[in-house]
Formats: sequence, structure tokens, C-alpha cells
Amino acid sequence: MSVTQKPRPLQEPFNGAVFAAQLEADCAALRLPLDHPRIDLLLNYLAQMLRWNGTYNLTAIRDPAQMLLHHITDSLSVVPELAQRLAGRDARILDVGSGGGLPGVVLAICRPEWQVRCVDAVEKKTAFVTHVAGVLRLPNLSAEHGRVEELEPAESDIVISRAFASLQDFAALAGRHVRQGGVLAAMKGHPPEDEMQSLKDQGVWRVEGVTTLYVPRLSARRCLVWMDRIEDATSQGTS
Repeated sequence: MSVTQKPRPLQEPFNGAVFAAQLEADCAALRLPLDHPRIDLLLNYLAQMLRWNGTYNLTAIRDPAQMLLHHITDSLSVVPELAQRLAGRDARILDVGSGGGLPGVVLAICRPEWQVRCVDAVEKKTAFVTHVAGVLRLPNLSAEHGRVEELEPAESDIVISRAFASLQDFAALAGRHVRQGGVLAAMKGHPPEDEMQSLKDQGVWRVEGVTTLYVPRLSARRCLVWMDRIEDATSQGTS
């Protein structure tokens, strides 16, 4: 005789209180003060990503705790560095190859004074970011579907990418969206020495500096490679 099992009750994708406490600890380690409403927005974003991931294939990571670490906290690690660079100024930030909005959505949540636009060649991913901007009520977040090299110049203060392309390709494809005096910022693992040499050989952009990123609870190395136009650096040196 077969036994009919009762269906399991629907569950939230993760324990909100536990994840909020972990996120607050991560932010404290990063010296990134975020109030409770911002923490809630980050967790809401994570929940939306989990719900949409099965259909839209936003990320290969399926475990919520790993998504929190490798996506949310990893993206949070660049916020203090960008803030220091911008020195409190309002800014336009373009996130190239954003996928499901990383790091762009996280930047928009943390800094309402930054206008963040996420660009991706996969339409369903930009549709997701547009959905997130509406659900989370983020007027400073937008998304655009298209190939970055085909879009109208964005005149951005910072163009950022996360696991998008080599430094040389990133500069060649996205450099046109950086305003005069602005910078490219590439999130990488180990400092990519070969890519840095190829960029130097290109002769248009240069590596201005490499910032080591600290990601709480993550042992893998992370860095942020800053690039500026050689002509901008030359003009600043002669002014």
C-alpha cells in the first residue's frame, strides 16, 4: 500500500535574518556602513536573482549562501574604492557585460547619488535588471540591451566590468564610453600581467594602478585594475 506524502510547504529562498546578519558583518569588515534599508534591498535583489535564475540562467551558482558571498559581497568590495575615487561627487557609472546586474545593481543600491547603467548583449538579462530597478524602486538604476561597442557614447565617469574581457578588449570595446578624465575599472582575480603588457602595447590606454580587493570570507585573490587614457595622463602632466 503506497503512502501519499504531504506536499512540502513553500519556503523562502533563504533565512532573511541569518543572511542580513552575515551581510552586516561583511559590510563591517569592508568598512562600508550600510543602513538596514540598504541591507534589505541587497537581500531583496538576491531573492529576485534566485527566483529568476531558473528561467533566465543569470548565474551558474545556485546555492543562496554562495550567491551572497560570490556575487553580493564580492561586488560590495569595490564600493569603497569607487567612492574614494569619486570623493563624494555624483557620478555616471556604466557596468559593461553586467549579466544579472553585477556589480551595477549593488552599486546603485549602496550609492543613490550614482547613476548606474547596466549593459549586456543578452536581452533577458537586461530585462531582469530593469525588473529589479522597478521592484526595488531604484531611480538611479537603468539597463540597456546591446553590444557595448555599438551604443552611443555614455560619457561615464567610471566604466566598470566584472569578468567581462581582457584588459585590451575591455578598453577597445568600452573605452569610448569614458568621458575625458574618466577611468576604466576592471574587476579581476590575480593581477593580469600579460593583459597589462598587451594594453601597454596598444598605446591608447594605460594601467594607472592596481588595487588589491579584500572580500570577507573569500580566500581567492581579487583586484581592481584602473586604466586611463594616455593622452589624458599626458595633458594632466603638462598642465
